[in-house]
Amino acid sequence: MTDVNVGSGDRLAVAVLVQYRMATTEQMHRILSPDVRIEQTRRRLTKLRGEGLIDRITLPQAGRMRVWHPTQYGAQVAVGWPELRGRRPPRASYDQTAVRLGVAHGLTVTETGLAFMQDARRRGDLCQPLDWIPEVHHPLGGGEAVIPDALLYYRQGDDAPGGGAMLRAFIEIDRATMGPERLAAKLTAYARLHAYAPTPAGRRTTLEPTQEEWRRRYPLFPRLLFVLDGTGPTGITTRINALHTASKNPAVLDLLRTVPALAVSMTDLTRHRPSAPVWHPITNPDQHVSWTHPAHS
Repeated sequence: MTDVNVGSGDRLAVAVLVQYRMATTEQMHRILSPDVRIEQTRRRLTKLRGEGLIDRITLPQAGRMRVWHPTQYGAQVAVGWPELRGRRPPRASYDQTAVRLGVAHGLTVTETGLAFMQDARRRGDLCQPLDWIPEVHHPLGGGEAVIPDALLYYRQGDDAPGGGAMLRAFIEIDRATMGPERLAAKLTAYARLHAYAPTPAGRRTTLEPTQEEWRRRYPLFPRLLFVLDGTGPTGITTRINALHTASKNPAVLDLLRTVPALAVSMTDLTRHRPSAPVWHPITNPDQHVSWTHPAHS
């Protein structure tokens, strides 16, 4: 009988790069096979590059670090797989110039996803590599959309508070490349998404209620997690305060009555693990909670 697992590691490697857009060799090793020697991961990536499915750029300013990304051919092959159904990676994911220009943000997004995956492994929770989905498009009508940096699916273990609950989160990763007010404006965008209910085509406006668009995808609106990087402690505090001020907007306040919104520094996230009580609720930034806290389910 044919071994159905033959090539499964190669397939996952290509799928991860198509979905994540980019990752270093070390990140790919931690995602795919942290329990084996990293040389095995290097050999796998080199083989896939030889097959034309993935490629790499080298960052001379970072000790000649290699950053892997899918090729156009690799993306065309992978989007036909069931696990990537509906994913259409943009040209920027396989154009080497675009990869190079977006590498700082892209690798931070990958590292954030890794923090959640590694924490799940330690805790006996379930967060697989493809449960981290960057840039999922959520329409707002009129050509506008909300596109979080990532969408996270995370299932707690049966022994966790909530007993095996499925948690979902929109992740926004801010590297202090925009002002605090622009960061805080993202809360308003999520409030619009929470309330957005499109009128079906061909139907006249009536008093009959319409369903919010997000309910077609999620049983509950995903919680909002802001990961703050690229600045020191004072800058982190300034940005959390800006989010807190924005939370007083009536539309945002309506969202936050049922949807938890939390912020954390990238330093605390990676030093203490995502499940640690290092998150600041936007509505009460002096508190410290875990993002999985039952009160925020």
